[in-house]
Amino acid sequence: MACIGSGRLCARVEKLCLLGQVTQIRRKTNYARLKQFTTQPSARTFVQSCQYGSMRTQAPGPQPQVAMDPYLLLANDLKDIYTDIRRELELNTSQPELSRIATYYFDGQGKALRPMVTVLMSRAVNCHQLPGKSLLLPSQREVAMISEMIHTASLLHDDVIDQADFRRGKPSVNALWSQKKVAMAGDFILAVASMMIARLHNDSVTKILSQVLQDLVQGEFMQLGSKETENERFAHYLTKTYRKTASLIANSVKATAVLAGADEPLSELCFQYGRNVGLAFQLVDDLLDFVSSTAAMGKPAAADLRLGLATAPVLFACEKYPELNPMIMRRFQEPGDVEHAFELVHRSRGLEQTQFLARQHVAEASRLASSLAESPYQKALQVVGDFVINRMK
Repeated sequence: MACIGSGRLCARVEKLCLLGQVTQIRRKTNYARLKQFTTQPSARTFVQSCQYGSMRTQAPGPQPQVAMDPYLLLANDLKDIYTDIRRELELNTSQPELSRIATYYFDGQGKALRPMVTVLMSRAVNCHQLPGKSLLLPSQREVAMISEMIHTASLLHDDVIDQADFRRGKPSVNALWSQKKVAMAGDFILAVASMMIARLHNDSVTKILSQVLQDLVQGEFMQLGSKETENERFAHYLTKTYRKTASLIANSVKATAVLAGADEPLSELCFQYGRNVGLAFQLVDDLLDFVSSTAAMGKPAAADLRLGLATAPVLFACEKYPELNPMIMRRFQEPGDVEHAFELVHRSRGLEQTQFLARQHVAEASRLASSLAESPYQKALQVVGDFVINRMK
């Protein structure tokens, strides 16, 4: 069956997004560049304007710089977050090797996106609840730590499942230790995170964050399968993307809102903000798999294709090149499939369409953030969307 037209597909995509909620997306024409962030390990990231390699459309021209840098704004909140996570893990084991594996990725080299968004939303909601009072609650910072721990545990499990050799530009845990030890270390991180959740003494938050673990497992199972028809395939992809990536961000920011005493509408607004940021983040990640170098991504290019995964650029590309459909169903396992699919994606409009969809989610996240009371943190929540769209790694 040939893929449906791009206009119809784009229209269907939003309707298929997870919660069945139809949102009005306001087009945003300005996507500001972010200046280079602080060199502190906990806030290290490098953001430039998007340059999408062989894409035929040109990247946006020079835009005015935005003074609001989320990482600088939260420098004090984030500077010790990896140190504190490592301390939690080290205090809960007497096994030196387990400690080394569990703390391996908490080296300050990550983007700390999830803790940053979680803390930013915490302070923005606190200002919204009590104007002028943005003090971060200890429990909210704990949720930020928990979010990074759950994410990192999933990376350890992914390394085992995908048999990865590199992660973040260095040898993966899977390349340094046995798969059994890595899998158990991932479980250990989740166990310590669960203890920290219990320490919050909040049943609602426990339920919210437990949903993340349920979604992660279900998303991983979904990634192992494919769907026959194109409509089902995109719905499958979006649901999987929500469960594996967006659920953690959405539920983390919702949990901090609950800790701040937010009512249901405000908690739901925070959830939807996180959901849209998470979906945009993964869409850009899937796009970068086709256009970034190994050095920039810290993993080989076309890694998703080699794993048999049909991400948004491929699903959009099959509109123009229906021969991708049988390749998707056999998970790019025949000789030459990966290389041919990679070429077809670049010859199609799949990359542009993926970028456009990511921008839609960022625009919706920005709209939601604008509903919060004005504060530096509320403004920075809108800048996060620019970071997600414009990130290079």
